[in-house]
Amino acid sequence: MLAIMFVRLPTGFLPTEDQGAMQIQFRLPAGATLERTKEMQLAVEDYVMHGPDRSNFKTYFIVAGGGQGATGQNAGQSFINLAPFEDRAGKENNADSLVQRARSAFTGYRDAQIFALIPPAIRGLGQSGGFNLQLQNTSGMSQEKFEEARDKLLQMASSDSELQQVRLAELPDVSTLKVSMNQERISALGLSTADVNSTLSAAWGGRYVNDFIDRGRVKRVYVQGDAPYRSAPADIDRWFVRNNQGNMVPFSSFARTAWATNPTSLSRFNGYSSFEFQGQGAEGTSSGEAMAKIEQLASQVPGVSVAWAGQSYQERLASGQAPVLYAISLIVIFLCLAALYESWSIPLAVMLVVPLGLVGAILAVTLRGLQNDVFLQIGLLTTMGLTAKNAILMNEFAERAERGGMKVIEAAIEAAKIRLRPILMTSFAFIFGVFPLAVSTGPGANGRIAIGTAVIGGMLTATILAIFYVPLFYVLVRRGVRDGVRLVIEHFRHRREARA
Repeated sequence: MLAIMFVRLPTGFLPTEDQGAMQIQFRLPAGATLERTKEMQLAVEDYVMHGPDRSNFKTYFIVAGGGQGATGQNAGQSFINLAPFEDRAGKENNADSLVQRARSAFTGYRDAQIFALIPPAIRGLGQSGGFNLQLQNTSGMSQEKFEEARDKLLQMASSDSELQQVRLAELPDVSTLKVSMNQERISALGLSTADVNSTLSAAWGGRYVNDFIDRGRVKRVYVQGDAPYRSAPADIDRWFVRNNQGNMVPFSSFARTAWATNPTSLSRFNGYSSFEFQGQGAEGTSSGEAMAKIEQLASQVPGVSVAWAGQSYQERLASGQAPVLYAISLIVIFLCLAALYESWSIPLAVMLVVPLGLVGAILAVTLRGLQNDVFLQIGLLTTMGLTAKNAILMNEFAERAERGGMKVIEAAIEAAKIRLRPILMTSFAFIFGVFPLAVSTGPGANGRIAIGTAVIGGMLTATILAIFYVPLFYVLVRRGVRDGVRLVIEHFRHRREARA
């Protein structure tokens, strides 16, 4: 039963915490002008200042053409500081609820993608909560095929009901003006490639040339072509380059222009070309389930593999270490008890009681809809130690009574009577001590709730069931060991008599 409940528990790394902040990212189609981006900026600003949740927003900062991650004139982001926690009483005013309402408010915009997000639980591990997947080109496919694989995965993930806010970290591919130069004609016309590139970059992109002093301050001087002479692709033919004979040669004599579509950036991960996917599970879906789902969808795309980064990588690393951590904890407890009692049977009787506490911890977490995350693992380790403590209190007195001449059953019953009150006092004192964690609110409350719920559930079952099961396990183990030793002795005696 314990194994089934543990396997069915949703997995995660850290719960989403209300840190008093949220963010809104917005992206327009490739090639959108900064003026269109500013219109979306005003729409987001209007929601923050005049929307239904304006009383929950304290301050905000919004920028068009920048933000975290990829930047461009068709992207923007808003950072919002929420009102103090005491002014946002009720579950409907926490960060999760505010983000959900913001997403609903911006679903009607067809010109832009708008994502309302919560900052990650650990700053520096990603831009927001959820998963961070790297789609890798491990088969050596062409860039065009790899982009088709990216678009296919993005389409499948966006239409999946278990995922939401799935997006690329990079901006979409943009149309670029490709200038093709004929190197032979450049040489024949007495030009150098460096002069051509210098003229083109200065005229269309701007170039630093000098400094000057203005009212006691040093300022830089940049030169660039006037806007009417660099606003259309055909304007490039109106520019000239001076050759080695002092003559002006037009660009039209050695260059041709054409439109092409290129990515805004090229990224690599672990040595492979990659695209970064960000997203999170839908409501009621844990981060572990969301990671498993996006990984399953990626397996349907041939020629690619996946890797995890940021918080997702730490989640996979922590989930893989949990069984080893539990095993080491049990081994350490067993060896310490074996050294304390100089016996192998008494530690075994103690270890048999540990699952009684773990059942209560898993059951309490399941009933409250929590996840199997780092805080649950801390709670389980604490429960294991406290459950073993209750068993040690009884087994120690039973072992002393047995040495005094009592039978095994009598010694176990006598120990249960003597140690009942201390076990109940220490256990319920600990339960009431961690009860505020299980009902806490405010910043960091979800982590405290996870630990408190696991420990309280584990201690309740460990205390109630241990009263009856600890003496039973002690009797079964002690009798089993004695019977086993007796059988071994009789076996060797019969063999010795047969040889004689």
